[in-house]
Amino acid sequence: MSPAAPASQAAKTDKAKTATSAKADPAKADLTVTASPRPGSRVALEVAVPGDRTQASHEAAVEKLSRSIKLPGFRKGKVPRGVLVQQIGPLRIRATALEELVDSVFRDALQQADVAAIGQPSLEGGFEGLLERFAPGEALTLVLELDVEPTPSLKATKGLKAEAVSVSFDPARVDELIEQSRRQLATLVPVEGRAAAAGDVAVIGFEGTYVDSGEAIAGGSGEAMEVELEEGRMIPGFVEGILGLKPGDTKTVECQFPDDYPQQDAAGRKASFVISLSELKTRELPALDDAFAQEASDKQTLAELRADLEARLKEDAERRHTANRHEALLEALVEQLEVELPETLIQQEIVSLLEQTAGQLAQQGMDVKKLFTPQLIQSLRDTSRPEAEQRLKRSLALKALAAAETIELAAEEIEAKVKELRRGFSETANIDLDRLREAVQEDLLREKLLGWLDEHATITEKSEGEDASTDA
Repeated sequence: MSPAAPASQAAKTDKAKTATSAKADPAKADLTVTASPRPGSRVALEVAVPGDRTQASHEAAVEKLSRSIKLPGFRKGKVPRGVLVQQIGPLRIRATALEELVDSVFRDALQQADVAAIGQPSLEGGFEGLLERFAPGEALTLVLELDVEPTPSLKATKGLKAEAVSVSFDPARVDELIEQSRRQLATLVPVEGRAAAAGDVAVIGFEGTYVDSGEAIAGGSGEAMEVELEEGRMIPGFVEGILGLKPGDTKTVECQFPDDYPQQDAAGRKASFVISLSELKTRELPALDDAFAQEASDKQTLAELRADLEARLKEDAERRHTANRHEALLEALVEQLEVELPETLIQQEIVSLLEQTAGQLAQQGMDVKKLFTPQLIQSLRDTSRPEAEQRLKRSLALKALAAAETIELAAEEIEAKVKELRRGFSETANIDLDRLREAVQEDLLREKLLGWLDEHATITEKSEGEDASTDA
């Protein structure tokens, strides 16, 4: 977002002001511009246009149309004025003149009123209404309404109170990850002489029907399918019905599809499955030794693998812990924010969110052009609005904090980080240094602002699902 001090001053003025500019082109300094604030971080510019300018605009429109229109019997650009008016009509000439006039008046009015506009203006009363009042050679008054950059302010910056979920390193996670790797590298071996138990892999054939109608379930049958006998692998009751069976056994199992089952015609319905167990297997886990470590990772010993996992988990826990604190601080800061969000910025943020979504889907190999129908785009626009507004508020709250507490970055900080990042690129990489520097500045300032907040706020930490207990 660009600095918005001039726009905000216009938007926050308690009364309308008439603005003139000594810097304006003398040939264009013929407007009387009155700026007044409107709700939603908008400004209305009432512009009085003198008659000589409306006449000049009309003459320019005649000249433009004369050069562009083709009429039989006349060379291009040589159509007499009377013939031109007769052929295309005075209304079209006036409309062309007014279009050009409104565009030029808007540019000059912004300069005279010293307003930094965002987005396109709307014409009060509409173009057709203004066209009815437009007469070449006569003065014309029009009102342009436009969004301007908001000026956010904070009710308070220090002493904020926030509540964050704490995240700490759990040593048990190391063993869990190692066990997951062991299961992935396990060998399936046949089981004989016992019934199916939890953790086994059953090879089954099955046929399913709906209890209420007796009809076969679409996709509800199979042969020689391997099923891991773990809770949650299949619909409720299916795995439980296999437990206790021995190879060669057949059993009818009653189940019920969950209410939120993706296949709508099956959701919530009771089903009956005839299940035949043909083979039973179990996982033979590899030994926990250096050979396992080498197969499961790039480490040479089991001790190195454990140390690497522990370091990664600690780093991840610290990152998530910091992210939770920052999230809580931003929520507390936004509660102190006073700002009106202009619709233009909201729509720009929505577009940014849609582009991010499209990019993620494209990376997954989806055809975004086919997927993003007009209906879906509109739906995504509607559902993305709350997130867009929240993102804008956070950005503006941090901007207000930087202004209120005079928190800035030294040029040396930015350049040092840029140099550090550039070392990570190849010499042939095509780097846009301006964009890189801009991104670095944004990230560093955000980090600095959040660090300042952390020092000047009270954060109550709690474990997930528990009441707050520790102040930090």
